[in-house]
Amino acid sequence: MDYFIGIDIGTTSVKAIAFAADGKVLFEQAITYAMSHPKPDWSEQDPEEVAGSLFQCVENVLQHFYPVQPVLLSFSAAMHSLIAVDDEGMAISKCLIWADNRAAAIATAFQNENRASEFYHKTGVPVHAMSPFCKLIWLREHDPLLFRNAFKFIGIKEYVFFKLFATYVVDASVASATGLMNLETVQWDQDMLKVAGLEQNQLSRIVPVLEVFKGPARFPRLKTVPFIIGGSDGAMANLGTSAGGDGSLVVTIGTSSAVRVIIGKPLIDPAMRSFCYYIKHNQYLLGGASNNGAIVLQWLRENFFDSTESLTDFLAHADSVNPGSDGLVFLPYILGERAPVWTASAKGLLFGLTVNHTNHHVIRAAMEAVIYCVYAMSIPIIENRDIRLIHVTGGFAQNEVWVQILSDVFNLPVYLSETVENAAWGAVQTGMEALKLPSVGEEKNLKIIRPSSEIHFVYQQQFKKFGRLYDLVKNEF
Repeated sequence: MDYFIGIDIGTTSVKAIAFAADGKVLFEQAITYAMSHPKPDWSEQDPEEVAGSLFQCVENVLQHFYPVQPVLLSFSAAMHSLIAVDDEGMAISKCLIWADNRAAAIATAFQNENRASEFYHKTGVPVHAMSPFCKLIWLREHDPLLFRNAFKFIGIKEYVFFKLFATYVVDASVASATGLMNLETVQWDQDMLKVAGLEQNQLSRIVPVLEVFKGPARFPRLKTVPFIIGGSDGAMANLGTSAGGDGSLVVTIGTSSAVRVIIGKPLIDPAMRSFCYYIKHNQYLLGGASNNGAIVLQWLRENFFDSTESLTDFLAHADSVNPGSDGLVFLPYILGERAPVWTASAKGLLFGLTVNHTNHHVIRAAMEAVIYCVYAMSIPIIENRDIRLIHVTGGFAQNEVWVQILSDVFNLPVYLSETVENAAWGAVQTGMEALKLPSVGEEKNLKIIRPSSEIHFVYQQQFKKFGRLYDLVKNEF
């Protein structure tokens, strides 16, 4: 039997998933790892642990199908990571991930100097602490010895590919999210490099998402099997759904959350509320990402309620609470915020508590708050496109209460598909395209969640209150 391996390097886990040609999952391996917060606003990971977990996942899949080899391996990876490496490719820093906000003051300074709009129009990346562009400047200013000693600055997928193929390459979709790539030329922007204090040879070579490699050092028995570099998790998740057509929106909620559409040409929002990343010729990813997805509920369960329940059982309590959480509103910015407010200093807030509220209300209010963030990110897209339905990806798609909240907030039908691992499947489809193999996969919608107009009205009132609360307290952050 032919099988295709899609590898998704996520924030809290790496997955290697074997698919049949039609998209059916045949076998899956996942290994989790932690993010550390050694100082306030810092979010890091050990790049060796991530790379080792990836190689182990792949090895487990290969052993499961032994002696049959995969047709291909293709990659998806989280964006905005940054690692300093020496001239032998060894990490000399931790991996700074998207949630790292140590560069917040640098982003704020560019905004106050009215330079953020200039940078955004060049790159399609709003100026924010998440971007490697701002992280690099922070390292240059606060850790100059590390900055001078670094041979290159790379992301986590580049770190893995160097271990596999001894070359520094970055796919265009990940490069586009760094804040250093010019959206028009699809090359490193010399002006942005100058501001960051870098030379072009300190970064990886930009290659298309369809680039093929062979002869991996870590898997010598796969020397004839093609490895396709693939793209960012956002781009791959969209490509891995049937939502490429007009009128549909893709919502992903994993550790973080995002809303995206694929468009045919760049679209820059005058108010800088959304990002626009290059994928490949005539394909751009328009949308927004929030720092605060399922991690908010995980934090509530572990740190706020000290619950030993599984996350599934913990979230089930929300079903006993009325939509709108009986007036309780939660600002979920425990990791600062990206789109659409781009405020790394944002904080969480629980508003409207009364003696009648229970911990179940808090759980539901947090779930609703994550969806309010998604809705706020969607407004710039809805203003420019006729959105008629939503496709969902990520772990939250398995929680029907949460998906129903999404449907009711947007007042749109939500399509649940058979495959929730869309980023890995999108990577496989990208690999098939690279090898000119026919893709026979067609997404199967198992269920459609439809909205209630009455509940939508409740959520509209709560969402307006959500926005007013942020405006009232943002200067206190």
